Amino acid sequence: MTDKLTVSVLGTGIMGAAMARSIARAGHTVRAWNRTRTKAEPLAADGIEVADTPAEAARGADVVLTMLYDGPATLEVMREAAPALRPGTVWVQSTTAGIDAIADLAAFAGEHGLVFYDAPVLGTRKPAELGQLTVLAAGPEEGRATVTPVFDAVGARTVWTGEDGAAGTASRLKLVANSWVLAVTAATGEVLALAEGLGVDPQGFFELIEEGPLDMGYLRAKAGLVLDGPLTPAQFAVATAEKDARLIVAAGEQSGVRLDVAAAAAERFARAAALGHADEDMAAAYFASFDESGKPGEAAS
Repeated sequence: MTDKLTVSVLGTGIMGAAMARSIARAGHTVRAWNRTRTKAEPLAADGIEVADTPAEAARGADVVLTMLYDGPATLEVMREAAPALRPGTVWVQSTTAGIDAIADLAAFAGEHGLVFYDAPVLGTRKPAELGQLTVLAAGPEEGRATVTPVFDAVGARTVWTGEDGAAGTASRLKLVANSWVLAVTAATGEVLALAEGLGVDPQGFFELIEEGPLDMGYLRAKAGLVLDGPLTPAQFAVATAEKDARLIVAAGEQSGVRLDVAAAAAERFARAAALGHADEDMAAAYFASFDESGKPGEAAS
């Protein structure tokens, strides 16, 4: 057992709450904060102290872990925590923040003497609850003895991408990985929608590709959520998927790369959200193929 750490988790949504529980199970002291306190309160049953403010949660922490919606939200919350932050405190930012935001977060860390780790995670609700995420991490060697027990608590594997968190190498790899995940999810919805529109039994498609190079466990998992449910609670929500897709498109534009599939996926997620599926699993992008009825319409003559 490593030395016991005090870890502050700021942001207890789908991923943050699961990560907080995993850290507590590993024997560390955990204090958690969420903008909507009622979403954090169930963590008290796991021995986690629920704080009223980011500063209260961060006071005296060895490690501050942020798992918030995006980069600007993370920076805003860390500014609220600033009065309680000590120089030398390790800050693990695990939000899918995009490339531009990482520079702002790293600058904040530098201003306050924090040891900054860019450490987004790969995985959804279930692996988060099991402590089986993949952590993509960049940050200095000298702080790794402190941060490694936290990564080991939330993840089955840590992939180090560099020693400079400000360079955003971990976040860049996360965007590449998410571009694949979101493309597969969007394509899954389209396959099922087309099958329904053409009167094809989806099971016939799955039998056609079974155990061949076109088969994929992730395709079957997301298709299963559409066909059999449940879409709630979300493994990864439609609204968050749209946000990530737009970050991916923006990163491509900055690099001179046109990402037509990611751009189309962002629009599909946006349409699904507008139809009332924003908080459902991102597999609900399936519904973006239809009108408000959620069913195929008649083709125009």
